Amino acid sequence: MKADAELVDAALAGSVEAFGELVGRYQAGLFRFLLTRCATRADAEDALQDTFLAAFRYLASYRPRWQFSTWLYRIAIRNAARRPTRPSASFEDVPDERADVLAQCIRDADAGHLWLEARRHLSPEAFAALWLRYAEDLPVREVARALGRSRAWTKVTLLRARRRLAAELARETTGIGVLSG
Repeated sequence: MKADAELVDAALAGSVEAFGELVGRYQAGLFRFLLTRCATRADAEDALQDTFLAAFRYLASYRPRWQFSTWLYRIAIRNAARRPTRPSASFEDVPDERADVLAQCIRDADAGHLWLEARRHLSPEAFAALWLRYAEDLPVREVARALGRSRAWTKVTLLRARRRLAAELARETTGIGVLSG
């Protein structure tokens, strides 16, 4: 299997197949991520398409210093930000197909309840940081880069998000509040 940088070079040299392979590698993960940020499935699909169009158009601006996936997630975040969101809605409250598709993606990741609770209790940025770090397995520096934040902000946000989520899950499990330190 070719490395992303090799595929980028081949795509820049005119290989449609190389760019298609990059799309194939990242399409599912980007779509799952966009489902968490967009109001509807259609908005997520549009943002995904716009992400790959922008990636193709600006491929020459990609620098291999960063992971290719990070560069794509930054583009995806910008595309999702242009669309309406419902950050306060839980997935169960969304009346379109988004809830079913996302729920399936989450079930496939063997952490369904945790991700639904994270979406319900965390800010969109904190949820995005957790998703990129743990669902997409990006290193902290790549999460920071994708979100346009510092590593320190990312580390603090991840720590606070984990603590908040643990407290909320403990509260729901025991029925009493938990102090987090």
